[in-house]
Amino acid sequence: MKQKTSMKKLLASILCLGLLVSVSTATASRQDKRDDDDKARSGRNVIFFHTDGYGLSHWDALRTKTVGPDGKLNWDKLTYTAGYSGHMKDQLTGTSHGGATTHAYGVKVVADSFGLDGESPITALSGKQKSIMEEAVQAGFATALIQTGSITEPGTAAFVASVAERGNHEEIARQVIESGVDIILSGGERWLLPAGVAGSHGTGSRTDGLNLIARARELGYTVVFSRDELLSLPRTTPKVLGVFAHGHTFNDRSEEALRIAGLPLYVPTDPTVAEMSKVALEILSHNGESERRNPRAQENRRGGKRPFFMVVEEEAADNFPNNSNAAGSFEAGRRSDAAFAIFREFVNENPRTLLLNAADISAGSKNIVDWRTGPLVTEGPVNSDTSGRFVNAPFDGIDGGGTAPFVSAPDKNGNTFPFAVTWSFRWDLAGDILVRAEGLNASRVRELGVVDNTDIYRLMYLTLFNEWLQ
Repeated sequence: MKQKTSMKKLLASILCLGLLVSVSTATASRQDKRDDDDKARSGRNVIFFHTDGYGLSHWDALRTKTVGPDGKLNWDKLTYTAGYSGHMKDQLTGTSHGGATTHAYGVKVVADSFGLDGESPITALSGKQKSIMEEAVQAGFATALIQTGSITEPGTAAFVASVAERGNHEEIARQVIESGVDIILSGGERWLLPAGVAGSHGTGSRTDGLNLIARARELGYTVVFSRDELLSLPRTTPKVLGVFAHGHTFNDRSEEALRIAGLPLYVPTDPTVAEMSKVALEILSHNGESERRNPRAQENRRGGKRPFFMVVEEEAADNFPNNSNAAGSFEAGRRSDAAFAIFREFVNENPRTLLLNAADISAGSKNIVDWRTGPLVTEGPVNSDTSGRFVNAPFDGIDGGGTAPFVSAPDKNGNTFPFAVTWSFRWDLAGDILVRAEGLNASRVRELGVVDNTDIYRLMYLTLFNEWLQ
């Protein structure tokens, strides 16, 4: 009898031990999953660089001019490449505001849309009535909008502003300032000050009396107005508003118009897109004051630094080609390529970062043609008229039409080549656009083969929130 009782006790002990091991294993498994989730969340950064208007032919021409036909740009060194499909809900060619809205929400909209679908609110691909930037702000990510144009340019502003009219600059600027984004660097002082109020770069244009620079200071932003002020900022500054120009930080006119007005391509006292991006990355890389500002930031910091989402646009890469300004287009491309060096270095040091690049259109579809027929570029046939005769159009040289040709950087044999720039159209064209990527989840670009404009959102969402949306 005692043996039977002992056996029962032994079996019961074994059963209890088994249950304890099972419970412990399950608990450990759940803890491991939480640890894995925390590790996955840690440092999941996104840098989306929108080189507006810069299609493949623009990059090819820039390579020839700056590093030679056998050289490589920083842009060329990005790991993954795919074609880009940028059609809108109602037309083939993308628009700056419609394209930016699609990037920000992950759904097709009509071409004339700025943070809305026409005039209707958008439900994003995530199922929320928020842009991906607004979701990131709500989730406690560090955030930045960097723009070489005005603060109201859609390539960045459509991520946090929604208006029925693209020209409603006052409301766009107000929504950007009130968005909660940590770092906002741009031009557009005129839309931040009341009409007649003098600023650092000119007088205000707002008709509602709002002083948004004063409002930004109330919201805790440190405001800077020049390259020197930006570069001297303590990198622990939690919130920054940079206001670097009355309008854009560049003068988007033709070469001939700039020559007459005596204006440079870019305002010389303003920071470049690379300089703005470098400072922003250094600030975002600090842990900052996130927990006190947003309780969800504590969750996002488990296992490492607070992750961030940065959207950057070189607006001049579109605006100079839209004015058939070849020299300006090259300078915008050169500055963009310098920013890629900054971004690639950051990704190399912080591999859980996605660097994603695209444009939504090709501005003017710039290309190059050899020029050996004289000291000045002239013109050439572009298309035939109704009679079947070819019609000539002017080529661009180093300072517009009728000036000396550009000269390439040396090839691998040390040879240089004179060339002219030709434009197929003044405005924006579909096609000739690539998506480039490096870092975390960048291989998805290759897997997609052709990246739809809605996929830009998917790629960013996957990296920020660890979910691939269908």
